[in-house]
Amino acid sequence: MIRFIGRIVAAMAAALVLPATLASAAEINVYSSVGMRGALEQLTPLFQKQSGQTLALTWGTAAMLTKRIEAGEPADVAILTRDNIDNLSKQGRIAPGTDATLAKSSIAIAVKIGAAKPDISTDDGLKQALLQAKSIAYSNPASGGASGVYFAKLLERLGIADQMKAKTKYPPAGGNSAGLLVSGEAELAVQQKPELMNIPGVDIAGLLPADLNKVTPFVAAVPADSKNVDAAKALIKFLQSPDAVKVLKASGFNVD
Repeated sequence: MIRFIGRIVAAMAAALVLPATLASAAEINVYSSVGMRGALEQLTPLFQKQSGQTLALTWGTAAMLTKRIEAGEPADVAILTRDNIDNLSKQGRIAPGTDATLAKSSIAIAVKIGAAKPDISTDDGLKQALLQAKSIAYSNPASGGASGVYFAKLLERLGIADQMKAKTKYPPAGGNSAGLLVSGEAELAVQQKPELMNIPGVDIAGLLPADLNKVTPFVAAVPADSKNVDAAKALIKFLQSPDAVKVLKASGFNVD
């Protein structure tokens, strides 16, 4: 009888522990800009090992993911550009006080490994390099990617937008322009530096000149409807840790 009662007590204890175990093992649903993909793919195994949590990563341009969050899709952590996080905050879709700037990125130009690197260190050098290139690739501005939207406006500012139209290639929505270098479809690729560095077979020619470049801050925040707030905050704290900073810097980001 005593053994029987003991078994019942043990079973009841297990039943009480099980929900807590499942809760602690719940996935952290992360919506992240593709600009952070290379770094996050390196950091995910480390975080999962340290925390015992699992990350479910959804990639897209910051603009695309912002629309999905606005539409009510569930996300525990949003890693987007500062502008997009601020817009979501104004709508009440970000939990107050949870946003943190992780890193900053500049726009660069890449060539296929082995190809000659153009001198883009000056405004005129950049302009001439673009005009002399047989083909260039950058994100379609229609997809809302930060670098694509900015670069299209920069071509107008340089006065060469019309000359570049016929030789411009766009990667698939949410894709990386560096992929068109590897396939031989483009001679130059324009993208956030970390995104270019994430594609094997390409070489960074340089950053756009400082007065023509745009620095994009990438920010992590907890959406207001997150179901795993504590785990989400733990992830954001981890992404600011010394180990994470090392990976971010090695991936081409600037971290203050």
